[in-house]
Amino acid sequence: MAKGVAPVKVLVVDDDKAICEYMETFLTRDGFEVKTLSDPETAPEEVKNGGYHLVVLDLMMPGMDGVEALERIRKVDSDVAVVIFTGYPSLETAVQSMKLDAVDYLKKPFNPDEFREVLDRVMRKKGLLRSPEENLHRVIGETIRGLRKERGLTLKQMARRTGLSVSLLSQIERAESSASISSLYKVAIALDVRIQDLFGEY
Repeated sequence: MAKGVAPVKVLVVDDDKAICEYMETFLTRDGFEVKTLSDPETAPEEVKNGGYHLVVLDLMMPGMDGVEALERIRKVDSDVAVVIFTGYPSLETAVQSMKLDAVDYLKKPFNPDEFREVLDRVMRKKGLLRSPEENLHRVIGETIRGLRKERGLTLKQMARRTGLSVSLLSQIERAESSASISSLYKVAIALDVRIQDLFGEY
């Protein structure tokens, strides 16, 4: 992996060992670093110390249900992304999950492509961009925004200096669009820096 792209850490909590194994294979193949737990009691402590970005939590488990496990996880980490999945969906548990800030609620057996879409949405929301290329876009965008603000320039003034549109400049800064080399060259001249300075620590 490129410098600056750490693997995204995922914790899967499900009392069904077959599901844990499947999820581990599926997520590892997609480039995630995965740990599975079949005892929900140990999940809050694991989240507290494990530095996870995402928790995938089964709703129906013996001993402690997913909502209770989520309540405890929220006490130790209010920011980690949590996706609930269940073979027994109900409006009540969906509402409880959302109140505890679960980012999604999926029915088992889930469709892998649907699950990938959920993961991508979580990653974007949390700013966890997976590919080195996406990470580079983020670095360039943040660097350009920082340099522009240091110089007290608005996007409109930058647009005038570069001949690029305000919306394109805004998209580059937010890493929603990849800038061409000629666009970066124009931006570098407008900011009075070398083009390589826009690549941050890369």
